[in-house]
Amino acid sequence: GVGTSDVSPDEGVVEDLPLIDEKAVEQLTEGLISYYLPDLQRSKSALQELTQNQVVLLETLEQEISKFKECNSILDIDALFSEAKHYHNKLVNIRNEMMMLHEKTSKLKVSVINI
Repeated sequence: GVGTSDVSPDEGVVEDLPLIDEKAVEQLTEGLISYYLPDLQRSKSALQELTQNQVVLLETLEQEISKFKECNSILDIDALFSEAKHYHNKLVNIRNEMMMLHEKTSKLKVSVINI
């Protein structure tokens, strides 16, 4: 009747469950962890290795790019020097021609005066 309505029909079960549950959950958790942890640790170390390799690769690429940039600038300097040499030779030739022309004109002047 009225006095027994306070007591839940599954009260005894509820009291027993936490003990069973805690132990079962603990064992299941430990089981799952021990099952998955090695794989996770392997995956972690593989990812770390991959990340380190990528960092090394990026650094190497940056070094190679800087080398190419240096090579390009060196090539530019070489081109500049060879161009300068070429124009220097042209100037030397022009100066020689001017001197020859000067000599010819002064000889002409001398011969004109002698006439």
